[in-house]
Amino acid sequence: AAGVLGAFTAIARQGGLPCGRPLHCVLCLAENGIGPAMMLQDDILTAYSGLTVEINNTDAEGRLVLSDGVAHVAKHLDCDLVVDMATLTGAQGISTGTHHGMILATDEELEKDAVAAGRRSGDMVHPGIFAPELLIHEYDSDFADMRNSVKNRSNAQSSCAGLFIHKHLVHSGYTGRWLHIDMAYPVHEPLGNFATGWGVGLLTTLLDDLSTKVAPPQSNL
Repeated sequence: AAGVLGAFTAIARQGGLPCGRPLHCVLCLAENGIGPAMMLQDDILTAYSGLTVEINNTDAEGRLVLSDGVAHVAKHLDCDLVVDMATLTGAQGISTGTHHGMILATDEELEKDAVAAGRRSGDMVHPGIFAPELLIHEYDSDFADMRNSVKNRSNAQSSCAGLFIHKHLVHSGYTGRWLHIDMAYPVHEPLGNFATGWGVGLLTTLLDDLSTKVAPPQSNL
């Protein structure tokens, strides 16, 4: 959330996107705590997308909040591109290492643009596996629409986590482009216990690059 807010602030301070299109920032924030309303193992929750989710891993809570965030975007904001970014999985470090974030994209051009923006900004990324037809079964549940954690932890965990978000997004009616960024390790690992600020440069560079490819909004006269 800090990286997303940092990028949004930087773009706003420079006057917005060069193409003049609106830019929205939705922060998906939650505080882990113990209380009478906490979720428990085997609970079944109804997400904002309308999908029911069986809790089979209480430590996979971030994706629940993030899924509600993208569902909100799909239902209430008119967007051509949705980008979510989070420190989502420990498996990201296994997938792409400590210096590269992992990305999923709904089209190859967007994937290439993200990789190029990473190289230009220094916030490097590498593609994961965007194959819902092969991976989404990892969330099959006998009691709900899906589980919140995979059945097989050896089957592209970080890609599966991103596809959990994607399923809630499309179930909410979204048909546009989507980019997922898992930044779990680059945000701190290169500097040990200190935050690196990773992600701000990536998002500002990517959105600036993409902005040059779209037409400015038309005014009604």
